Amino acid sequence: MDLATLRIETERLILRPTRAEDFEGWALLMADGVNARHIGGPQPRPVAWRGFLSMAGAWTVQGFGMFSVIEKSTGRWIGRLGPWRPVGWPGDEVGWGLLADAQGRGYALEGATAAMDWAFDTLGWPEVIHCIAPDNLASQAVARRLGSTRLRAGQLPEPFQDHPVDIWGQTREQWRQRRVPA
Repeated sequence: MDLATLRIETERLILRPTRAEDFEGWALLMADGVNARHIGGPQPRPVAWRGFLSMAGAWTVQGFGMFSVIEKSTGRWIGRLGPWRPVGWPGDEVGWGLLADAQGRGYALEGATAAMDWAFDTLGWPEVIHCIAPDNLASQAVARRLGSTRLRAGQLPEPFQDHPVDIWGQTREQWRQRRVPA
């Protein structure tokens, strides 16, 4: 797989691996206390930079990471979403985090659908999970629309071990049954 040319297009989005020019959007996302609350918490720019490089490194070391989400109509970086598996994580996750002005427009569902197809078909994952805080109703709604259900209470590794999460998810077979037109 050539990471330089990897590109998934949906009706309104382009999903691609992290690039250096994505950092300004990333830093904006991680500086927003409300939006960053469920994706590691608000971070000053130097800390956001380290997280940004961690995502870019995941693509190099693991061959996958969360995609940068580009809005087709503007060419603007609006968030990150997709496959994620840090050491100690409770499973193979497809997660999402979008800038505030990109929320409520169906982008998380549209992008996560494409990312789940890619994770199941390209990475061969047998199951996808979503780690969602019990009070994150917006992400729970996205998970439900994806066809995922709450599987169990979960725990994240350090330094997030004190943040309660619910594990939502589904198997590849469940996803394929739902994705096949009747």
